[in-house]
Amino acid sequence: MGCHRSGTNLLYDNLMSAGGFAIYRGYMPVHKLLIPRFGNLESRANREQALKVWLRSKGFRRSGLESALVSERVLNECKNGGDFIRITMDEIARQQKAARWAVYDPDTVLYVPAIKADIPDALFVHILRDGRDIALSLMKMGGFRPFPWNRKQRSLLETAMYWDWTVRRGRNYGRQLSSDYIEIHYEDLVSDPRRTLSKLGEFIEHELDYDHIQKSGLGRIRESNSSFREEPKEAQGNPVNRWKEKLTAEQIAGLEAVIGDALQEFGYELTTTERDRHPSFKDRWMRSFYPMLLDTKLFLKNKTPLGRFSDLSTLELDAND
Repeated sequence: MGCHRSGTNLLYDNLMSAGGFAIYRGYMPVHKLLIPRFGNLESRANREQALKVWLRSKGFRRSGLESALVSERVLNECKNGGDFIRITMDEIARQQKAARWAVYDPDTVLYVPAIKADIPDALFVHILRDGRDIALSLMKMGGFRPFPWNRKQRSLLETAMYWDWTVRRGRNYGRQLSSDYIEIHYEDLVSDPRRTLSKLGEFIEHELDYDHIQKSGLGRIRESNSSFREEPKEAQGNPVNRWKEKLTAEQIAGLEAVIGDALQEFGYELTTTERDRHPSFKDRWMRSFYPMLLDTKLFLKNKTPLGRFSDLSTLELDAND
């Protein structure tokens, strides 16, 4: 889990390439979409609706499972979102004769307490990346624009605030999990993969041999999903600290004014002086307003009937009714 563009795909594919894990490249946003849309899965009627949609999703099509088998187990055994995930992934692992399974979704970072309550033995790996690189990368993909009138510069700062909100929430949840939570830095995974994977392997009690992983080379280990991959190879450069080349001095100062505290908290050095990044009134307003805005949107989605309007388009449903 982690903010979008933090390297969740890359980290997951390192696990898959290590061996011993069920290979699954699907999307299973049970707590993020299915429960807000259809309600508590303790209700059989809610399970039936959620299951009907899930069986039409690209995530299910990628599972390789028979719909009848999944349907029977979910309808008869599932009492919460964790059961839904466990039943599906246990069946995938059983078919592949794999000892373990793992799932990934950047937005898991927003649902840690619910998932942990549903799956008590779950382990959480939070991958962190420099918020300046995140803002740059997400801007290439449209950025975070909560309102349609945002100007490009403001959108860069708002995207950075989204990173700030996400990583702080993940770390706060992690403090509650203690030994069941670990943080991995994207920069360490890229620059020193052997040591980083060794540390992670100790945490999950699973051998993560770097040479074996490179030989297997599944997914993003072999083919990058960088938002800059359309550029010529020589222009793509190092994915670490790309912001130093791509952003202007003014943009960097603006970013460090609004997320500087978070950057330092997570171990990233600032490049501007305190005077250069002195936050303006708008910057201070953003630092107060945007976390409240994001908290409110998350609350309304998960705790009120507005969740019934959750957009299911990311499930890539087939055309069948």
